[in-house]
Amino acid sequence: MHDTLQQGIKLTTGSAARLGVTLLGLLVALAITWAGWETPPVQAEAPEGTTIVVGIIKTNKGDIRIALYPDMAPITVANFLKLVKSAFYKGLTFHRYVPNFVIQGGDPKGDGTGGPGWTIKDEHDNGLTHIEGALAMARSNRPNSAGSQFYLTLAPAHQLDNQYTVFGRVTQGMDVVKKLRAGDVMNEITIVSEGKKPKEEKGEK
Repeated sequence: MHDTLQQGIKLTTGSAARLGVTLLGLLVALAITWAGWETPPVQAEAPEGTTIVVGIIKTNKGDIRIALYPDMAPITVANFLKLVKSAFYKGLTFHRYVPNFVIQGGDPKGDGTGGPGWTIKDEHDNGLTHIEGALAMARSNRPNSAGSQFYLTLAPAHQLDNQYTVFGRVTQGMDVVKKLRAGDVMNEITIVSEGKKPKEEKGEK
């Protein structure tokens, strides 16, 4: 009877231990899965072979080099280039600054209510995300209401993903972006070049 009880206790203890390990494994798996759901993407790089338009935003604080992705956001980039080539942005101010979030400009009225006189279709499902230095179109709370106003993110802002169209990113001058404040001026925006994003070169083995 005593031996049987001891065996029963050992069996119960062993089963409990195995059950504990199983439950722990399930909890770890759930945690990993949850993390996968909750962790946003951290890249906004266009794929290799994507067309890139290189531009420079010249401000009173310095120059900001940007890459635009017409293959990923063709309507948005075409609209931006149309405005740039017509000198629409020349002399406009950045009217909105939110610390650690965005700096926004491109409004001819300078108060967040203006635009070019037309709006464009949203392209926010293009796979580009709001990493630090993302270039995206501002709009009202209505879909397809972007026109000329754009913003640059001062830090990752993935809560904006799939809501606002990212169409490029800062490639040089992020230090300048972080110095900008409401009232600072876009002296002009120029287009430097256009071409394909090269494939990464593999080193010799």
